[in-house]
This record gives sequence, C-alpha cells and structure tokens, in this order.
Amino acid sequence: MRPPTVSVVLPTHHPERLTGLRAAVDSVRRQDLRPIEIIVVVDHHPELADRISRELPEVTVLANAYQRGVSGNRNTGAEHAHGELVVFLDDDVVARPGWLAGLVAAFAEPAVIGAGGAIEPAWERHQPDWFPDEFRWAVGGSYAGQPDRPGAVRNVWSASMAVRREAFLAAGGFRTGFGKVGDRARPEDTELCLRMSMVTGGQWWYVPHAVISHGVPARNATFRYFLRRCVAEGRGKIMMARLLDGAPSLGAEQDYLRRTLPHALRRETVAAFGRGRRRHAARAGAILAGTGGAALGALIELASRPRADAAEPTGSIRVPTPSPQSIGAVR
Repeated sequence: MRPPTVSVVLPTHHPERLTGLRAAVDSVRRQDLRPIEIIVVVDHHPELADRISRELPEVTVLANAYQRGVSGNRNTGAEHAHGELVVFLDDDVVARPGWLAGLVAAFAEPAVIGAGGAIEPAWERHQPDWFPDEFRWAVGGSYAGQPDRPGAVRNVWSASMAVRREAFLAAGGFRTGFGKVGDRARPEDTELCLRMSMVTGGQWWYVPHAVISHGVPARNATFRYFLRRCVAEGRGKIMMARLLDGAPSLGAEQDYLRRTLPHALRRETVAAFGRGRRRHAARAGAILAGTGGAALGALIELASRPRADAAEPTGSIRVPTPSPQSIGAVR
C-alpha cells in the first residue's frame, strides 16, 4: 500500500517573520519523508510575497484569498494543495527529525481524519521559575497533563496539524471569522477539530514523538503576558462553545480544571514548604492567577453579545452545519 501524498502549508504575514519562515522551510526539507510541495501563504502583503518568491524559489507562494488572518491563509493553502494529506506548520517553529513521518503514520488507520504532534517551547531566554508546565499552552506549547503515548484525542493544534484534505474541505476548513489576527487569539484549531469530527465521524490522533520546537520570545515570558493570554483563552473557549454545541464541547477543559490543575496546585503547595520554596510558591500563585484569568475571560464573554464576525465563516469554503445526516465515515 503506497503512502499518502503530502503537502505542507505555512502561513506568514510580516517581513520580521522571514528568518523563522526560512528555518521552518529548511526543517521540512530535511525530513526523511519528503512532501510533494511546500506552500507558503502570505497574508495580504504583496511585497512580502514577492520577496519570498525570490528568496525561496523552491516553495509555492500564494496570497491569502480570504479576509486577513491565519485561518484564511491555511484555507488558501489547503484549497491549492495537491496532496492527499495537508500538513499545517507555523512560521516560527522548527520541525525535528521524524516529525513528518510520525504524523503521516497515524493515517494508516482509516478512521483518523487528523493528527498532531508535541510542541516544545523554545524559550528565547529561559522558562521563568514561576511558570507552571501545566500552562505551557499559554505560549503555544504542549503542557503537562497531555498524553505521553500516541492515541485518540479531542483536538490537536494547528502549529503542527495534519489533515485528510477531503475531510478538511468537507467540513469547510477553518472559520475565517474566528481565528488569530494580530494579538487576538481564538481557538480556531480546536473548533476545526470538533467540527471535522462532527461532520465526518472520524477521530484525531496525538503523536507525542512527532515534535516541533516553537519559539517563545522574551516578551511572551512575562507575567503580564501570561495573564492576558489566560483571559483571552477563557473568552475564546466561550466563543467556541457558542459556535458548536455549548458546554459539551468543553469537556476537555472541564477535565483540565477538575484534574490537571488541582493536582498541580497540590504539588506546588506541598513543595513550597521544602527546598526551593519561593519558586514553588510562585508557581502555585501562577496556577491560581491563570485559572482566575481564564474564568474572568469566560465571564466577560458570557456577559457580552456574540460578535458577528465569529458567528459565521466569511470565506469561500462553506462550513456546513453539522447534522445527524452529515455525520459519517470518511472514505
């Protein structure tokens, strides 16, 4: 049985990201499993697109065909991709050896519609002593409490996400009115995973040995950024629940609050009475502050009216409303 063909899509939006983009492209080209194409999609910046075409002639360069934002970038790339699998990678990450082969291997199981790997934060300086590993998601990394073995999961992250192109298009792709634009963060990848599963009946697979390194600049290692990111996450998850089936779509978040965080808080509180007490006490405080920030964000969003730009997709990929008739296995 021949392996599926693979297209890799990288979104980018600003000239200051060029160094990272080059490193990401190089890391893909060094993979043992070679994709049939690497597609870079530029977010409404013609001069940048021209520059990338000159400096990286081995990649296909496209302009975002949708409204501004990374969701439109990814949809554009997927629509033009020729591979049976589309793999999304960000322009500030480096894929480690075996990453692509690890993701692709998950699709040997026909029920798998998408897969994702582990994301290791690459701190520009170092991880702050007060920063709890359970909150690494706040800087775009895999966090303590995630599975350490391959298996089925509710969702993966778009920084390292592989999808069956047929299933991705059938579900309508990313919601272009619901995603990351500038400093605004919404869980567009989680929303996509849930919707693809609802539409196709397929499952997502987590591959922890398929690893990428995600750059964390020093400006994102501050307590202020941490709190702001937690508030944004709380708001974003409520927005996502409104788009889907309400509270049932937040099962993983509820488990995280009931199990992962209480365990972490107990560990750090006990450790605060031993050696390194200040460090552990600071982490316990950060766990409480981060949880409170997310709760505050959720309350703010619950008290606000739903935004019109998040309620409906605005791109040409139609996002169908899941129904019992539309749920079936992907062929």
